Amino acid sequence: MLPTLNGDWFSFRSLGDGLTLITEPHVVPLLRCNIWHIRGRDIDLVVDTGLGVSSLYQASRHLFGQRVAALATHVHLDHVGGHHEFADCWCHRLEAPGLRGADPAFTLGDVDLEHLDFAAPGYETGGAALTALPRPDYDLSAWAIKQATVTRELEDGDVIDLGNRHFEVLHLPGHSPGSIGLWEAKTGTLFSGDAVYDGPLLDALPHSDRAAYARTMERLLALPVNVVHAGHDPSFGRERLRELVRAYLDAQA
Repeated sequence: MLPTLNGDWFSFRSLGDGLTLITEPHVVPLLRCNIWHIRGRDIDLVVDTGLGVSSLYQASRHLFGQRVAALATHVHLDHVGGHHEFADCWCHRLEAPGLRGADPAFTLGDVDLEHLDFAAPGYETGGAALTALPRPDYDLSAWAIKQATVTRELEDGDVIDLGNRHFEVLHLPGHSPGSIGLWEAKTGTLFSGDAVYDGPLLDALPHSDRAAYARTMERLLALPVNVVHAGHDPSFGRERLRELVRAYLDAQA
């Protein structure tokens, strides 16, 4: 029996320059997504929305400007659980059907969060996906990814204009077919989703493609990165990115 949380479900940490990291501390590491809020002059952007156990929109309203969009770096369950709460949802064209239909073939959302039986080398699985419940009456067995309204289908090279900040969409397939990152050339900032993070990379999921993943890694290696804000685990700099990329490529050789 899981304990009930006595406090807030989400954790918020301001990193300055209008950037806030939002996490779900009581989700196990495998499914604990980094949720990024980027304050823009004309529109705010939420990059990924977590597992959807509790309302991200309500918990984060104090951060939002007049308009906000939710972007999915890809549509796996731990990244799109809260997208249905947002009127504007953006993702790559190849991931859009999964977000619109909450299709488990895309989201992998047919897992049992009470007994997480998931092939993920490097991560502990087999127990519950949560270490606490958000409220006493929460029914974990009723959890499900909900359909979201996709208002913009993204492609490689598209520009996301927040008014004062501009991000180029990078198509970074491998982990999933339509995985994307956001590249801000002016600052050397990359929001990488699950294309790369400082943990065990998963490339054996039902729709993963190791050859595409290797090409993505080569592309990342060429970027003049200063900082990577990833889909999981702590942010890191250029040298750590190179180490992670080279380790992956060496393992595939």
